Amino acid sequence: MISLRMHELPAYDQPRERLARLGAGALSDAELLAILLRVGTNGTNVLQLAYQLLAECGGWAGLQLLDFNDLCQRHGIGTSKAASIKAALEIGRRLARSGIDERFPIRSPADVATLLMVEMSHLDQEHLRTILLDTKNRVQQINTVYIGSLNSATIRVGEVFKEAVRRNSAGIIVVHNHPSGEATPSIDDIEVTRQLVAAGRLLDIELLDHLIIGRGQYVSLRERGLGFE
Repeated sequence: MISLRMHELPAYDQPRERLARLGAGALSDAELLAILLRVGTNGTNVLQLAYQLLAECGGWAGLQLLDFNDLCQRHGIGTSKAASIKAALEIGRRLARSGIDERFPIRSPADVATLLMVEMSHLDQEHLRTILLDTKNRVQQINTVYIGSLNSATIRVGEVFKEAVRRNSAGIIVVHNHPSGEATPSIDDIEVTRQLVAAGRLLDIELLDHLIIGRGQYVSLRERGLGFE
């Protein structure tokens, strides 16, 4: 099979020229990735390399999950290209977050998912975050409280409410992810929720909800009546 180098392709069809002429939104995923990769390898042009990488990894979501060192080991990638890919994905993640006003009002579990699900559904470790809210349920701050395996024995209630007390928040929402992708609450998840509800009553800071985020899905423990009895 004959493989053309990018400069041997018609200029009209090269990804950079198409982007300049049509805008980034007109490009395929492989064309966008090819621009990041810049060059291919012997026998494989950069567009073919981009197609192969996306197919092997399962698209952008797979690239997001792939460890940097593993990405470096992929055929034709190396540290420079891997760094470009990871940097671009991180820019996209931060851009998605930056478009959300700090005073974003929370009216439902779906609003919480809008804030955090894209990012947290792809984490490879458990993260527990708190969303601090004012008296009108507007977001004051989002904090990462724990990273790692979470259970009712390891979570300290004081740490969860620490920033809420400092900010004089009216309420908090707790969110954590299941790296397995399954959002079903565990017995520990329900017990933690009970402890946090009780602590919130003592501190006069209401625990409004506890969400578990999986791969493309979430569960609200309040909606299910788990831990909020």
